[in-house]
Amino acid sequence: MSDRLDGEKSETVAWRTPRWLRGPRPEAVPRVVGTAGVIVGLLNLAAGVFPRFRHSRVHAVAEVLPGAVSPLAAAASIVVGILLLLLAHGLKRRKRRAWVAAVALLPVGIAAQLVYRHSVFGAVLSLALLVFLVRHRREFAALPDPRSRWKAVANFVVLGGASFGIGLVIVSAHPGKTIGSPTLWERAQHVLWGLFGFEGPIGYAPHVDDTIGYSLGALGLLTVATTAYLAFRPEHPAARLTDDDERQLRELLERHGARDSLGYFALRRDKGAVFSPTGKAAVCYRVISGVMLASGDPIGDVEAWPGAIERFMEEARAHSWTPAVTGCSETGGQVWTRETGMDALELGDEAIVDVAGFTLTGRAMRNVRQMVKRIERNGYHTRVRRVRDLEPAELARIQQAADAWRDTDTERGFSMALGRIDAVADGDAVIATAHLPAAEGEEPGPYGDLKAMQHFVPWGGDGISLELMRRDRGADPGMNELLIVAALQAAPDLKIKQVSLNFAVFRSSLERGEKLGAGPVLRVWRGMLIFLSRWYQIESLYKFNDKFRPRWEPRFVVFRNSRDIPRIGLAALQAEGYLELSLPRVLRRRRNAEPRPCAHLPEPVDASAVERAA
Repeated sequence: MSDRLDGEKSETVAWRTPRWLRGPRPEAVPRVVGTAGVIVGLLNLAAGVFPRFRHSRVHAVAEVLPGAVSPLAAAASIVVGILLLLLAHGLKRRKRRAWVAAVALLPVGIAAQLVYRHSVFGAVLSLALLVFLVRHRREFAALPDPRSRWKAVANFVVLGGASFGIGLVIVSAHPGKTIGSPTLWERAQHVLWGLFGFEGPIGYAPHVDDTIGYSLGALGLLTVATTAYLAFRPEHPAARLTDDDERQLRELLERHGARDSLGYFALRRDKGAVFSPTGKAAVCYRVISGVMLASGDPIGDVEAWPGAIERFMEEARAHSWTPAVTGCSETGGQVWTRETGMDALELGDEAIVDVAGFTLTGRAMRNVRQMVKRIERNGYHTRVRRVRDLEPAELARIQQAADAWRDTDTERGFSMALGRIDAVADGDAVIATAHLPAAEGEEPGPYGDLKAMQHFVPWGGDGISLELMRRDRGADPGMNELLIVAALQAAPDLKIKQVSLNFAVFRSSLERGEKLGAGPVLRVWRGMLIFLSRWYQIESLYKFNDKFRPRWEPRFVVFRNSRDIPRIGLAALQAEGYLELSLPRVLRRRRNAEPRPCAHLPEPVDASAVERAA
C-alpha cells in the first residue's frame, strides 16, 4: 500500500529521496574547517598584535631579513587572521568563494608566521588546514547568496569598530618601547591617524614604530577594501517572480487554488518559485539571512508536490541555505516531513468563517452586533465590491489612503500578504470600504468620505482571504469589525462561501492555558505569550478572530533540526516586517519598479486592534 496521502501517487514514481534529504545529517567537513579557520585566524591575530607571541627558534632567520619585511609580515599576519575569522562562517556553509579566499590567504599567513619570529606551531597548523581544504575541495560548492549593500554598511561599522579596538591593543602592547607616557586620548588619536595611513602623536623605539604603523595601516586598508568588495562585488540576483513564473502559478491556482487559503499569496513579486519536473506543482520562497523560507503549501496538484519539494531542497543545498516552511497546513506538513525528513511544529491557527453559517443573531455575537449597530447609527455605511469594478480614480484614492494610514515605516507581511492592489492583475480580489459623509459645512478629508478599507484576495473560485486592513486614525473604533461583517454579509451576492481571516499564533496554547485544570507548564507558557502580546499582540489577534465564531485550521512551521529554530524565527520576523535590517534611510535608493509589499497595520490593543500577522 502506498504511503501517499489518500492513495495519491507521486508524479515521479521512480523518484527516491536522496540520502542527504532523509534526515538531519551533520556536515562534518565544513564544520571542522570553519572551526579550524577560527583557531588559525585567532593565532594569526594574536601573533601579529602581542609581542610575546613572536619569539621562537626562527628568530635568527628573521634577523637577517631586510628591515621592512618584519613589519610587513606583522601586518599581513593581522590581516590574514581577521579575514579567516570573517570567512569561517562561509566555510561552515560550504561557500565556494570562502574556500577560494581561504586557500589564497593561508600561504600568506604561513609565510607571515615564519618571517615574523612566530612559533612553528602556528605555521604547521595553517599548513594542515590548507591541505585539508585542498583535499576536500569538492565539499565547498555552495553558490553565493544574493548581494546586499546592507552587508557593506554593516561591515564598515563592525569591522571599523573592531579595527579601532585592535589598534588600541597594538599601540598599548609595547610598554617598554614607548617614548613618554601617552594618555588614552593620545593612543586613540594615534590609532585613528594610523588607520588612515598617517603617523600619530606617540613615538616608539626603532623598528617598533614601523611595525605599529604598518599594522594600523593594514587594518584601515582591510576595512575599506572589504567594504568596497561587499558593495561592488558581482551580483548574484535575489529570487524574483518572473512573468513566466507568475503565468504558470496562475494556471496552477486556477486548477488547484481552492486547496489552500494562502495559495494566492504565492504571487508576491518578492518571492521566487521552483517547479516540479512536470510543472504541475511549485514551491514559492524567499531567502532571508541564509534561510530559504517557503510559505504555505506547495501550489498545484498534491501528487506533484514531492517533485517540487525535491527541487526546493536541491536549491537550498546548492546555496547552503537553511530550508524552512512557515504557515503550511496539516496536509502540507505531512508531505514536507515525509519527503524531507524534517520536523514540524504547530505555529498557530487560521480563522475561517463559513458564510452560510454566519449570523449576527444570538448571545455569542452580541458584542459584535452592538458595535456594528452603533457605528451605523453614527452615519457610517459600507461598500463591498470586486477590485475590477472600482473606478480608476477611486482605486487610486484607496491605494493612497492605505499607504498614508500605515502606522510603521515598513510594510508588514509575507506568508499572508500580497503586496499590491491591482485591478488588472488581481481583479477578482474584493475591497470593503467604510464611508462617513462630511457634516454640513465641514471640509471633507484628503480621501473624501473614505474612513477604512479591507482587501481580500481570491481563494479558489468561492473563497476570499483577508490580506490588508487599514483605517483612518480619526475614525470611530470598530472599523475592522464593521468591514468584516459587511464582507460576510455581501459574500453570497459575490458567490463567496468561505472567508479566511487573521492568523492567530499559538492560539491553542492560549485557549488551553486558560481552562480549568491546565498544568503549570502550560500556564507558564500562556503567561509568557500574554507578556509578549504587549509588543506582538498575540492574544489580541486570537480574541478578535474568535468574535466571529470561526473554525480553526492549524498551521505549522517545518524545520530541519532544533538548532535552526532561532535562525528561522529571525528570518520569519524579517520577512513579516517585524525586524528590519536595511540601509540607513539617507542611503536608500527609491525603487519604483516594484510596488512595496503591503500587509497588516498594527492597531492599539483595544476593540479594533487587529493586524494581519504571522
